[in-house]
Amino acid sequence: MLTTVLLTAVYLSLLIHMGLIAVAVWRVWRGENVVDRLIGVDVVSTLFVAVLVLLALISRDSIYIDVALALAALGFISTLALAKYVADERMF
Repeated sequence: MLTTVLLTAVYLSLLIHMGLIAVAVWRVWRGENVVDRLIGVDVVSTLFVAVLVLLALISRDSIYIDVALALAALGFISTLALAKYVADERMF
């Protein structure tokens, strides 16, 4: 009984995260300026990491956690690089 409730909660959470990814992608696509788009890309990558963790819970396979950690590190580094690029472009 409890596993059914938890599995339902994980699937509902997965559905909510997919909806939030759609909203964040729309923000990246229709963002007003570069900063809005940069934040949108960061939110998309964070939500995608959360989706990978939920998939690891559903499938009971730890490879999704490894991929999520690698994606989180790559997302962090790319966000820093893009923020530095945007900050340098605004200086001139």
